Amino acid sequence: MSEAAPAVSRGDMARGAGLAGLARLGAVIEALAQPLFTWLFGLATYGIYVVLWGAINFVSNIVDLSMTSAMQRLVPTAGGDRRAEGLVKGAMLIAMTPAILVALAVSLNAESVAALFSAAPVDRARLPHIVALFAWALPLWTFVEVATSAARARRAFGPEIRLRIFWEQIARILFALGFFLAGFTSEGLMLAHLCSLALTAGLSVPLLARYYDLGALLRAPVPFRDIRALVGTGLALMPADVSRRLLIDGPPVVLNLMLPGTRGATAAGLFEIARKLSTIPLVVRQAFQYVMAPLASAQAHVDRAEIAPLYRFASRVSTAMVVPLAGLLIFAGPDILSVYRPEAAAALPLLTILVAARAAEAIVGPATPIVEMTGHRALPLVNSLIGVGLGAALAALLVPAHGALGMAIAVAAATVTITYAATLELRFSDGLSPFDRKLLIGFSVAIAGVALMALAEQFTRGPARFVSVTLLWVMTSWVALRLGLTRTDREALGGIARRLRLLPS
Repeated sequence: MSEAAPAVSRGDMARGAGLAGLARLGAVIEALAQPLFTWLFGLATYGIYVVLWGAINFVSNIVDLSMTSAMQRLVPTAGGDRRAEGLVKGAMLIAMTPAILVALAVSLNAESVAALFSAAPVDRARLPHIVALFAWALPLWTFVEVATSAARARRAFGPEIRLRIFWEQIARILFALGFFLAGFTSEGLMLAHLCSLALTAGLSVPLLARYYDLGALLRAPVPFRDIRALVGTGLALMPADVSRRLLIDGPPVVLNLMLPGTRGATAAGLFEIARKLSTIPLVVRQAFQYVMAPLASAQAHVDRAEIAPLYRFASRVSTAMVVPLAGLLIFAGPDILSVYRPEAAAALPLLTILVAARAAEAIVGPATPIVEMTGHRALPLVNSLIGVGLGAALAALLVPAHGALGMAIAVAAATVTITYAATLELRFSDGLSPFDRKLLIGFSVAIAGVALMALAEQFTRGPARFVSVTLLWVMTSWVALRLGLTRTDREALGGIARRLRLLPS
């Protein structure tokens, strides 16, 4: 008989979320790299780059049949290394085979594929060559995603830090600078991305070797029952995964397809600037989502009732941290966007809408991965259909007249709808709710702090505005954490709680 997974504590979740949050800081570095990329290559070229990368990301989440999510559910309860290695091998084969075939097909038909996209005149002639080259980001990225997900399924949340931050994001910046100095134009940004992905994929192999015996993995049998379990679980989770990626990667692509020429490329670039900045508060929530997936699966295997305190803990922490951070990004937004090219200032209304949606999501914590990982296979599909349907309807209605602003409204509405649908489902199916007295206290403190930031934004300008809003953010975050968490919550945060003086001496 296989041994049950050990119970999960708040400390386990806090440590895992901290490590996963560090790993997700790659998104922050990516946001900081945006001004550099727009200055080096121009806003329209940056726009077509994010469109192509968004298409790659979206297709990757289709061809991999959600193997990354399937492993989070199956590997923690595999019952032994031999079966776990077989599951990872099966997931790799299922994901990589179609990714390679699709990349080959796109490369061979690059002229036809390139004709689908809008680009500035300076990029139009080179676009088929760029598409043929960039298509190979698909198998590279798919391999990185599956390999790092296999490590995460072992509750190893820290190893992604070096890959996601240094080797992928920092290397991409260095490659971009190198190609620009070498005289490359549009292709330089695409080549930098490919080089950083190739480097990350190569380093993913020793990462796998830390948590699995590579020789045994290569030799491991993949019985039909495991293939069926992987594909069945992946297909059940796929609508939720695809809908999330559709709302992240789809909008720049849709804007590019709906708006012609330079306008389509520029609108995609503006939307991506706002979206990348709005992912900064998402780092906290996504850290808990990354951790909650395998931990919820493991805890459900032991005692489903014990998921409730983990869920409320994650919701209280994300509310206390994300809502004040959202206020900082909104009210210091003009100063943040001033480091971009001047035309990027038009992204401010988009940033406000997307960040407000992230704050609304944070309040209910990691509801979606709990629904996915505790056996509710039909509910993610229902949520996805509702959210994507709403987003598509609003985009069709608003984008022709309002461009990127209309897309921001559509994405914000769809994102919040999916999250709150999962929250309601957990309430009715398992009696789980994120709301309690401490969360409401933390939320009230955060809203009061955001109101003070709004006043500071009205009465100050330039550096004084940025400094005053930043100081208010720091104070609001500390008070929200101090008053919005229970003592047990703060103790679970470990050393960081002591360093921030969240615990009485």
